[in-house]
Amino acid sequence: MKGYKQLTLAQLRIFMRNKQVLIWTLLFPIFLMLIFGSIFSDGNGVSLDIAIVDEDKSLESKQLVDILEKQETLTITTEKNESKAVAELEDGNQQIVIVIPKGYEEHLLHNEEDKQPFKLVVFYDETEMSVSQIGLAVISGIIDSISKQQVDYKPVITTDTIGIKAIELRYIDFLVPGIVALMILSNNMNGVAGQIASWRERGILRRMQGTPLKASTFISAQITARLILNATQALIVLLIANLVFDVSVKGSWFTLIFFVILGTLTFMSIGFIIAAISKTAESAGPIAGFLSFPMMFLGGVFFPINDMPEFIQPIIKAIPISHLSTAMREVMNVGSSLSALGLEVLFLFGWLIVSFAAASYLFKWN
Repeated sequence: MKGYKQLTLAQLRIFMRNKQVLIWTLLFPIFLMLIFGSIFSDGNGVSLDIAIVDEDKSLESKQLVDILEKQETLTITTEKNESKAVAELEDGNQQIVIVIPKGYEEHLLHNEEDKQPFKLVVFYDETEMSVSQIGLAVISGIIDSISKQQVDYKPVITTDTIGIKAIELRYIDFLVPGIVALMILSNNMNGVAGQIASWRERGILRRMQGTPLKASTFISAQITARLILNATQALIVLLIANLVFDVSVKGSWFTLIFFVILGTLTFMSIGFIIAAISKTAESAGPIAGFLSFPMMFLGGVFFPINDMPEFIQPIIKAIPISHLSTAMREVMNVGSSLSALGLEVLFLFGWLIVSFAAASYLFKWN
């Protein structure tokens, strides 16, 4: 026990003395969180750019423009002539162009039942059909309501709409749990691989082997020191996320800490495997980078796994970072309990068992 405590304290002192590595290890996830959070903090709202050409220039046409301008999803600009507005649409600067022809007000004021309906001209971008359909639906709804007011329309059947408020998530709420998972991966897999390979190359492990120190004590001290480091860094990242982006933890802190520990153990075991197969400290870094870089971008850290190509999703769902980021996200955003995250626990625990067995078999003091 005495050797375990001394070795844990020695490892923590090594972390603290290497201030450059410590600062950059902590700043890297915070930097990613602030950059991505600032860029994508506007949420998933839909905004449509619409140009209006008012050729009628009447009180009624002005009222129509005012109604359109009050729609939150529409950004309205006015153009003087149709050709210029259509050119803006073709250049991608506008998504829809509405032309109010001359005679609009006269048609409304002298409406007769047998008169043909007045036609507004609407141009839209065929290359962005999903966005255009939203804009056309909004415009059609407004025009339809004006038409019904003109003929004193009384509906025979109506709908009773009931709004259900789902969980409101911003991109930053999705991002922060992924950043914490990425930090655990980087600190442990890359950090352990480089450090252990370096110690073996410098003969430090061989000298430890010559002491009464047991391998289990050495590994336990490594785990304890890195758990303390990970927990501290995770708390700092979550604190900054709360202060800057108002991100909170809806679930249990116990469950969150459980996954921090499980993720730390899993990626440390993988790091020991990399250290064991690396002949030099210089080769450990590239091997760890080769494995961690794809996991960083494919493991659901920055983007939802469901948005990725279907053929690669089974592979992504088999790697540990995807289950760690999913579990962290479920706990923080949804408030899921540990029992509801059985699949994530099973996958991470499976990776831990296999990796630990492989690391124990491959690990060498010399």
